[in-house]
Amino acid sequence: MNYLKLYFMKKMWITVILFVGFGMLCTAQEFKVVTIVESIVPGGIGRSRIIETQTEINADEFTTERTDGKNSRQNEISRSDVKVNLFDETKLLNFYSLGGINFQNIASNDALITSKINKLVKKGWKLTFISSAVESDAGKDDGNGIFITRLFFSRDKTEEEKD
Repeated sequence: MNYLKLYFMKKMWITVILFVGFGMLCTAQEFKVVTIVESIVPGGIGRSRIIETQTEINADEFTTERTDGKNSRQNEISRSDVKVNLFDETKLLNFYSLGGINFQNIASNDALITSKINKLVKKGWKLTFISSAVESDAGKDDGNGIFITRLFFSRDKTEEEKD
């Protein structure tokens, strides 16, 4: 008799665990991208920013389909319609000053970036992925360059936010 109870108790717990686990897998998520652009233009004349959009946009409105690999209707979409107007822009300092690499500026930028990340984490966002790239000096006549980092955040949607 005890074996039968134990068997059904195990079955019940396994079923509960499976339902809870499945529910966690089916949780709807939303994503956010924050872009960091840091200038590597000598002399400190570049512009560096943290950009966080505050606009929801539907990519389907700006997506066309090519039917034969050549014909595209992208020219029917105005570039001005794609641009968003509502975004947060946090000023950062440039990597270079007149004296060269400015380590104080780099430390200041790290503090600002950390503040932005901590603010989003407090709002329930989780930093899930980071991607970075650099376009640097291409020779003696090219003094331009940027270091770009994209921070990808995710969080579970609340019941009200789910579609």
